[in-house]
Amino acid sequence: MAYPTIDAPYGLKPINLIGGQVFAGATRQLPITTASVNYNTAIFNGDVVGLTADGVVAVSALDTDVTPIAGVVGVFLGCTFTNPVTKQLTFSQYWPGFASGVTDAKAYVADDPDPLYKVVNVAGATADNISSGLLPAFVGQTAVGNNAQLVLNAGSTNTGNSKIAIFLNNVTTSLPIRVVDTVPDTANASGNFVEFIVKFNFGYHSYDNATGV
Repeated sequence: MAYPTIDAPYGLKPINLIGGQVFAGATRQLPITTASVNYNTAIFNGDVVGLTADGVVAVSALDTDVTPIAGVVGVFLGCTFTNPVTKQLTFSQYWPGFASGVTDAKAYVADDPDPLYKVVNVAGATADNISSGLLPAFVGQTAVGNNAQLVLNAGSTNTGNSKIAIFLNNVTTSLPIRVVDTVPDTANASGNFVEFIVKFNFGYHSYDNATGV
């Protein structure tokens, strides 16, 4: 079967752990809302999330940072909540955000600091721009070992998936994401790649950082 055409970014997708260890799908359930905290911002499958001072999950602003942001706990992989209209427990690919009425929303977060993620490289750092942050772009083998920034495109309410990507033209030594490998099946005729395997750099994940939220 031919490898599918990569025509858009899709967020961070865990594939295994560093050293070839298996990612068995383990997640931690962390609250998005409580009786006293509402969160009306959408979170999409594959988004980076962090904990707030209230102890709840929120979308992280981690992108071009050259020093860690407090609270980053991993990647969002779906959620549960009681639908305020139907009153039924709902399992969802993404958190749609509610201004009020939902007090029990919980996120499934890949919170291990060691996962490797598959992600799309894009042509530029301008988020939500079809010729920049949303346009997949090929880069050569020399990208491996470099650092990259995250491009925080808005996710899709149709699929529930993130559109976060990486931008590899900015290889500042202290950016938050490290490229550890290519995805060989995405190589073009020139031997360049559009998908890469990445991880959080040490200290950018909250579990590797002594500073609390």
